[in-house]
Amino acid sequence: MAKVKDVLSKKGREVHSIRETDSVSDAAFLMNRYRIGCLLVLAEESVIGIFTERDILTQVVAPGRDPETTKVKDVMTSPVAACGLDTELEECRAVMTEKRIRHLPVVEEGKLEGIIASGDIMAWEAVAKQETIDYLYDYLYGKQP
Repeated sequence: MAKVKDVLSKKGREVHSIRETDSVSDAAFLMNRYRIGCLLVLAEESVIGIFTERDILTQVVAPGRDPETTKVKDVMTSPVAACGLDTELEECRAVMTEKRIRHLPVVEEGKLEGIIASGDIMAWEAVAKQETIDYLYDYLYGKQP
């Protein structure tokens, strides 16, 4: 069974973050700049929260808060569900489904190692299924030139 470390070895371990004292406007700017759906909120090296597109909609826009003056710490999601490098993708998918989230920070011995998204899991599974299909096709019909 595939594990988180397998996905990170292909996609990389880059993580975008923000400080809890930064404004929601700053966070939105970074999310747009990097074309990502979330930022991890870090204090030192520790993950203390996650700020997502959903947080912008439900915690800022809907209640009419000013994104320039609202701090990330006031609207971030905390505590954060996380996984480890050896967590199986199936378990990550189950946690994401149960908690209705799309991102899981990868933390190993208190150190941030990366982030995995539901799209990463779907892409990994799609490749694995295509490899199975190709193998079975070759087995049944012979390898195609």
